[in-house]
Amino acid sequence: MPLNPPVAHWTDQRVWVVGASTGIGAALARALLERGARVAVSARRPEPLDAIAAAAPPGRGLALALDVTDAQSVADAHRALITAWGRLDVVLVVAGNYKPMRAWEFDLHAAKALVDVNVNGVLNVLAAVLPHFIATNEGHLGIVASVAGYSGLPQALIYGPTKAALLNLAEVLYLDLAPRGIGVHVVCPGFVRTPLTDGNEFHMPALISPEEAADLTLRGFERGEFETHYPKRFTRWLKILRLLPYRLYFPLIRRITRL
Repeated sequence: MPLNPPVAHWTDQRVWVVGASTGIGAALARALLERGARVAVSARRPEPLDAIAAAAPPGRGLALALDVTDAQSVADAHRALITAWGRLDVVLVVAGNYKPMRAWEFDLHAAKALVDVNVNGVLNVLAAVLPHFIATNEGHLGIVASVAGYSGLPQALIYGPTKAALLNLAEVLYLDLAPRGIGVHVVCPGFVRTPLTDGNEFHMPALISPEEAADLTLRGFERGEFETHYPKRFTRWLKILRLLPYRLYFPLIRRITRL
């Protein structure tokens, strides 16, 4: 049995993609438009948002620039969206940042910036959309976390903990909102080719395109999954690794990553 109400179709669904300027977010916006949804796209830079909205069929694309770290900016964008469309069916929070970091490279300013975008940014979106969903007892909330949140990995000193926080947050949201008929979905991608991962200097196993990631994400919503993780040829191994006792996990991770 699915844990969430499956999304039977995307036609005329009103979807807000927060973090849609590049990567998975932009690919999701384009895939949703192809499936007949009405898509509002948000991020800091207006130019890529305007391009996505301009390519949409008339009345189906809406560009709403915002700063996800600014709660008022997010609230203003949400208000504009509801004014334009009357309601919201699906929210996908994709906005996030990544910076590889080891303990001897610890940078407090960079660490706080990652937390501000990856965690506080999601909280700002929740503050805007939860009252609407709870008042109507319907809707779907999707949060993009990462397999880096499953367990500690080299170079993910701050990034990994922010994604682990999102996994825990999604679990608690599900416990609270599922009885109200509101879908809660957490998405845990492996390596996806984006401007953020282009800077990685290490081998990225099972690397996939943003378009593949978008398709797999939407399939998860259609199946009513709580957690959607991909590509499974990679993510299943990480799920097994996190079950190991630490005396096995630590040396195995060092051997696998060679870091």
